[in-house]
Amino acid sequence: MRVEGQLIFNTDREMVDAALQGYGVAFVPESYVERHVAERRLQLILDDWTPKFAGYYLYYPSRRQNLPAFSVIAEALREKSL
Repeated sequence: MRVEGQLIFNTDREMVDAALQGYGVAFVPESYVERHVAERRLQLILDDWTPKFAGYYLYYPSRRQNLPAFSVIAEALREKSL
């Protein structure tokens, strides 16, 4: 039975799998498909129009009286970004 219309997925992984099987274009973060692009199983399109990921930002109300658990997470994120 031939069905026309858009495909709808719950996860990015399903979108990538569908693109790998030739069902169309997947709009997902580039990091999800780096390996497939390197292996030439997928190709990037509209690369000039794709925003680059600048990284995460951590917002908190004050530098005073942060919970110890928050301080540990914030420090780990700072070290990982270096």
